[in-house]
Amino acid sequence: MKVHFFGTSAAVPTLRRGLPAVGFEREGELLLFDCGEGTQMALQRSPTKASRLAGVFISHMHGDHVMGLPGLLMSLQMASRTEPLVLAGTPGLQEFVTTNLRLVHVRLGYDLEFIEIREPSVVYRSEEYEVVADRLDHRVIALGFALSEYDRPGRFDLEAAEALGIPKGPLYGKLQRGEAVSLPDGRGIEPGQVVGEPRKGRKVAYVADTRPCEGSVRLAENADLLIHESTFEAGREEEAHAKGHSTVGDAVEIAKRGAARALALTHISSRYESVEPLVRQVKRQFSPSWIAEDGMVIELDREGDVLSVTGGRRRGARAGDPASAVVTGE
Repeated sequence: MKVHFFGTSAAVPTLRRGLPAVGFEREGELLLFDCGEGTQMALQRSPTKASRLAGVFISHMHGDHVMGLPGLLMSLQMASRTEPLVLAGTPGLQEFVTTNLRLVHVRLGYDLEFIEIREPSVVYRSEEYEVVADRLDHRVIALGFALSEYDRPGRFDLEAAEALGIPKGPLYGKLQRGEAVSLPDGRGIEPGQVVGEPRKGRKVAYVADTRPCEGSVRLAENADLLIHESTFEAGREEEAHAKGHSTVGDAVEIAKRGAARALALTHISSRYESVEPLVRQVKRQFSPSWIAEDGMVIELDREGDVLSVTGGRRRGARAGDPASAVVTGE
């Protein structure tokens, strides 16, 4: 699984940061969380493709999180898309999209499947994972999301299967799927004889604009990677909370309360020409953690461990360099 950071700024873009957008890429399928202005250009610069897009999930109806959506939809039309596209978000999303498309005289050649979310719930399912939404605490109705994979079958013990005389072929597959089988000699074999304990699926959470709240903690719970807004540095909690946002310290506390395994901070205020203050603060408190940069890609292996961090403006891990996003702790 790869997490693509298309835009990591807060409220207004800068020369180094675009407006909020994060993509989760899994098995060739891309889910987009928020779609700030400029997202489609960031997608074109990224190693993934817009043609892989299966769904867009909008955290709330503030312009910096949604104004890139009409342009992206029109570009998909120009690329001759025919597959349906899921659009999920807070009430008002459907009216916003349909009104924009009507006023600019665009008729799409693919269907939009709108899901307007009013309560915490599972909002999207596939055969191997689900996306859940939970309420955040912002100045308008806002949502956070988590992609949670279903548990995978345990590892198949080839030596045990051979010792039991199970012939290679379809019986192996049935046992891996949890089905008991009968051998040609009449013996019955249970999956537990050759298959280990189920392996926990991965979880990646996206928490956009919010004050610290219980919804954030629920989304962060046991996440392999928590992506959390950190508009301001620690020490500016009064200002942050008054504006419906979080600080670095808030994000770290949410990650700890939820027992998240790794933390990426995004939605960085444009006041920070250097992220050095944020780097110092998170480095002292949580590891592994990153200050996200536009173009960064975090890859998770099958067990949910961070396999690599690439892209962005990273040039090592030098304090004071806005591109030095990797923070490993002390």
